[in-house]
Amino acid sequence: MALPNGIQSTSELLDAQALVWNHIYNFINSMSLKCAIQLGIPDIIHSHGTPMNLLDLTNALSINKAKSPCVDRLMRILVHSKLFIKEEKGYWLTPASRLLLRNDPFSLAPYALFALDPILTDPCHHLSEWFQNDDPTPFMTTHGTTCWEHTRQNPGMNHIFNEAMASDARLVASLVIKHCKQVFEGLHSMVDVGGGTGTMAKIIGDAFPDMKCIVFELPNVVAGLEGTNNLTFVVGDMFLSIPPADAILMKWILHDWSDDECVEILKKCKEAIPNKDKGGKVIIIDMVVDNYKLKEEQHSATETQLSLDLLMMTLTSGRERSEKDWANLFCIAGFTSYKITPVLGLKSLIEVLP
Repeated sequence: MALPNGIQSTSELLDAQALVWNHIYNFINSMSLKCAIQLGIPDIIHSHGTPMNLLDLTNALSINKAKSPCVDRLMRILVHSKLFIKEEKGYWLTPASRLLLRNDPFSLAPYALFALDPILTDPCHHLSEWFQNDDPTPFMTTHGTTCWEHTRQNPGMNHIFNEAMASDARLVASLVIKHCKQVFEGLHSMVDVGGGTGTMAKIIGDAFPDMKCIVFELPNVVAGLEGTNNLTFVVGDMFLSIPPADAILMKWILHDWSDDECVEILKKCKEAIPNKDKGGKVIIIDMVVDNYKLKEEQHSATETQLSLDLLMMTLTSGRERSEKDWANLFCIAGFTSYKITPVLGLKSLIEVLP
């Protein structure tokens, strides 16, 4: 039988098949990760204190014991994915699985369970349908409403969303204070726009107790929350107005919105801060696509960023942006300069001056 058109050899054919199969079954990695979190595997191994053999691990799991032989198969792919390691004495944690411990302050477990919830993954099955219809997002095609409206109307979804954002904020805030503390020095006040339940603002406020911090959010997010000596919660809509302050902080906010909507938000930010001579600034923590200097880290990081870009297209009207994209938004919104500090892994800190 002849080879498919354009394929030169059997080796090339089999390599192409392997690549396609890898993409087809990539979702198994995500679902295995979700399963490990839900079964509590990272916490069980961590509590054991030493590498845990398969029998002890299986006995510690709350599972149907008739399915015990399947635990080995689950752990095999989790080890291959570098979420765990298998030593002579048994399974042990890697830096990645340590980020899945539920009680760790930097735990990504809430974020993983949110991102892999069927509410968010189901719209991915409707991408081709969305390309052919008039809906603004595949989320709308799937659920008949916007992602934000669904979250507002569903207390359970609202809770896991807030937990996910708080878990990300704890990690990011610690790195910001460690590597970018100078960005906040000299500020007397700051508004964290879309700051969720206040995790980011609380950590910054603790590092700068003389700074007045405001978390500016929607009512369904901050209902019932109480502030501290230098932290208050204010309900409002960033498209209408933003409380005045020396600085406006937006962590992972603008990637949720279209370019036109981002310009609207940035203009409201500019109205809320002093001019450059008086130290006014907007501090953005978001992705800058392709902002990597080392080739060995670029492919994996870019793949993640591009995947998140497609997710933004699926769930919201937003996108992940390159430095050129960001510069264009800042210029249209009337800002004069910006500085990107790429010290947050997939994300960067961007200072924007009026």
